[in-house]
Amino acid sequence: MNARQSFESTTSTTTTTAADRAEQTLGRIAVELPGATAIFRKLKLDFCCHGNVSLRQAAQDKNLDLAELQAQLAKLERSDALAEEISPSVLIDHILTRYHEVHRAQLPELIRMALRVETVHKNTPQVPTGLADLLQIMQQELLDHMMKEEQILFPMLKSGGNPFVTQPISMMRAEHIHHGGMLDRLNALTNDATPPAGACNTWRALYSGLAQLNEDLIKHIHLENNVLFPAFEASAHARPAGGCGGGGHGCGCQ
Repeated sequence: MNARQSFESTTSTTTTTAADRAEQTLGRIAVELPGATAIFRKLKLDFCCHGNVSLRQAAQDKNLDLAELQAQLAKLERSDALAEEISPSVLIDHILTRYHEVHRAQLPELIRMALRVETVHKNTPQVPTGLADLLQIMQQELLDHMMKEEQILFPMLKSGGNPFVTQPISMMRAEHIHHGGMLDRLNALTNDATPPAGACNTWRALYSGLAQLNEDLIKHIHLENNVLFPAFEASAHARPAGGCGGGGHGCGCQ
């Protein structure tokens, strides 16, 4: 099975009852069931960086009623959860236009508004001191991360991958975990992007933009971690070892 076939297999629609969901991972449910991510975000269930946790375990860890959670997910059940013919190239193009371009556009304005709020409201107890600095760090890290994907990993995946593709994928996964930690810091600093009573329009607009950044980045990481990467990882592991010639012997090209 090649990478494209493996990818389409992992994204194919399967019929699953609500009861079956309890033992499925958050990542799989998020992939198969449109609308599930909104429920997970509301309940603070991390389906991107920790998408390998089962629904049952996640509910237990958060002291949530599993039956109620299953009932909410059951309302979203449909037979065509994901398109069967979507290709890695199409998904990559979607990620580039929907997330990479958006991150590049949204962060400079958020930094500008954060600087404004911190300056104008510096004597207000609830002011998020250090927010602009944190956003500037996030911006630089995201720009570096996206450049590596655009110049190295994505072209490799669009060409079908190779036995060494797991190395850059592992690096991107590690950086995704770091990005998730930065979002945690951002939410802690801004009370989950909740403006204080009486906040000015700039402050409110800033927090609205931060909430959107949080949602976009979580979805971005989810698509790569749980949809795009696994097929290529499985394909790379299935290839014979021992150099480009296979059969356990190096080809001598070095």
